[in-house]
Amino acid sequence: MKAIGYIEAHALNAPGQAGLTDITLPDPTPAGHDVLVEVKAVSVNPVDTKVRASAARSAGPDYKVLGYDASGVVRAVGPEVTLFKAGDKVWYAGSIARPGTNSELHLVDERIVGRMPQSLGFAEAAALPLTSITAWEMLFDRLGIAPGKTPNNKTLLIIGASGGVGSIMTQLATRLTSLTVIGTASRPETQAWVKELGAHHVIDHSRPIAEELKRIGIPAVDYIVGLTQTDSHLAQIAEAIAPQGKFGLIDDPVNFDITLFKRKSASIHWELMFTRPLFGTPDMVAQHRLLNEVAQLVDSGLIRTTLTQTFGAINAANLRRAHELVESGKARGKLVLEGWV
Repeated sequence: MKAIGYIEAHALNAPGQAGLTDITLPDPTPAGHDVLVEVKAVSVNPVDTKVRASAARSAGPDYKVLGYDASGVVRAVGPEVTLFKAGDKVWYAGSIARPGTNSELHLVDERIVGRMPQSLGFAEAAALPLTSITAWEMLFDRLGIAPGKTPNNKTLLIIGASGGVGSIMTQLATRLTSLTVIGTASRPETQAWVKELGAHHVIDHSRPIAEELKRIGIPAVDYIVGLTQTDSHLAQIAEAIAPQGKFGLIDDPVNFDITLFKRKSASIHWELMFTRPLFGTPDMVAQHRLLNEVAQLVDSGLIRTTLTQTFGAINAANLRRAHELVESGKARGKLVLEGWV
């Protein structure tokens, strides 16, 4: 099967590195709870670029294959599979502990796979799984926000709302809860995108966040989610969070002074959507269920795809271009590659 892999961790522009390369690998065979998926489309996430820059191949295989988001068709199933059969259209985000989706055929545990929305094509669907899982788990599992439209006068601030996770989190929060949703974005085009997705307010995170909130008449926020640059925003987050508020984050701040939140008795919540598959948690099948629920929201018209750019066929050259844009910090929504040439 065709795939894209690399040997050494590397920066995209580093000379003399064995970078992203078109390769051929043996076809995998499903066992246990695995489904074998013929991959039709993939998207690129910040985690792809971070792993490529820091993680070399493990002992054994010649290449490390990246990729987490995928949409495709089930070609075969393992003996313990009960949720899918050959021919089913599926979407999922895979496991960081297994070979990735940048391959024509891919093995994934059925318990983290969902049925693809009927109203979307493969490219539109591939944009959503990883970010939907991250946003859903952060809002409803980590922060404990209750879905429902009963007014509660609570507020949610999403820092970095124009990116992949922010684009779907904004939709989930505005469609499924009664929260007043404030998104941050720093450029006119990204601010317009966040507003289009349903945010009630959009502020500029290149300015002091606490001051921006006061400008729109919201001096303190009940829930804050940090999706990017938590290091640089931490003091402002601590200032803006309401007493007994909740702060969730997904990025990797080098310095994190938790004592900033003590005076307000604010709680801190990490979200990594790979935790359930990485540790095989008893509730691992929750990702299957939530992907099915998101698919229903998409098919009902409540949620839209966050696909903003397609980069052509799935190959090393196009994947490098997508990695470059993600690393630039200027991507809006999600970037997708579709088909094999």
